[in-house]
Amino acid sequence: MVSLGIFSLISTLFLVLAVPTTAASSKLSANYYDQVCPKALPAIKRAVEAAVSKERRMGASLLRLHFHDCFVNGCDASILLDSTSAFDSEKKAGPNNNSARGFEVIDRIKLEVDKVCGRPVVSCADILAVAARDSVVVLGGPTWAVQLGRRDSTTASKTTANNDIPKPFMNISDLIKNFKKHGLDERDLVALSGGHTIGFAQCFAFRDRIYNETNIDPKFAQKRRLACPRTGGNSNLAALDPTNANFDAKYFSKLLKKRGLLHSDQELFNGGSTDSLVKAYSSDVKAFWADFAKSMVKMGNIKPLTGKQGQVRLNCRKAN
Repeated sequence: MVSLGIFSLISTLFLVLAVPTTAASSKLSANYYDQVCPKALPAIKRAVEAAVSKERRMGASLLRLHFHDCFVNGCDASILLDSTSAFDSEKKAGPNNNSARGFEVIDRIKLEVDKVCGRPVVSCADILAVAARDSVVVLGGPTWAVQLGRRDSTTASKTTANNDIPKPFMNISDLIKNFKKHGLDERDLVALSGGHTIGFAQCFAFRDRIYNETNIDPKFAQKRRLACPRTGGNSNLAALDPTNANFDAKYFSKLLKKRGLLHSDQELFNGGSTDSLVKAYSSDVKAFWADFAKSMVKMGNIKPLTGKQGQVRLNCRKAN
């Protein structure tokens, strides 16, 4: 029989080994899981590739989840939490309700990562960050070293999600103000908006633009109206970019032609301070990619929970 003292020692040793050596650090690190679970990132990559291979649109959806997570009290996986008696889920907030998707993919990734690691050591927040990067790469975009070591929140805020996630109806001054609130500048705004080079938008998000705005190519507006009537069809989809399954710079090229689908898209090229960046990216995809990668790292650093803050959730949908 194992003595109580030895059993206690073994238990303590397991707890030490189960926590990454950098867990006490307040800074994120690209090699956070190298020692504790080197198989974690390859497992995430395989799962993302499988999900995007099954449905190309999922790449944009996973990128959007990370974006919408970070803009609400930092990158803490709060967007993944279901409602409880203590709070309403951010999934129910206006910018996410019936539009944020990919939660089941994140669930599958979490199960696979915990399996290869032998224990729940990778946070849901880090899974979101890595899945966003891997989604961009599999769709032909740039890669970057994802900074890791985030921990997961135990609560969420539907109100903050409604207030802080940028809306498709915002004008340029409000967009700049919104991003500045999160420590992001105009270059970050334009580069990160370039994420709209993949994915789709729902009719309700661009109806006013295609029927009432004047800084829009008439033929483009007419074509979009076919799938988005004046009334009804709120969830009908239209591509944000003609090559919506490829992470290229066509998004910016179409802004020059007044073919931005969302009001907030076209605001980036509408006689304002961001016009020059749109022009630059439209003719230089490598410059766009480089700035997008930098801005993704910067966004991923918004108020992360580290060290002893938060937790590593066993289930991404609920606190431990």
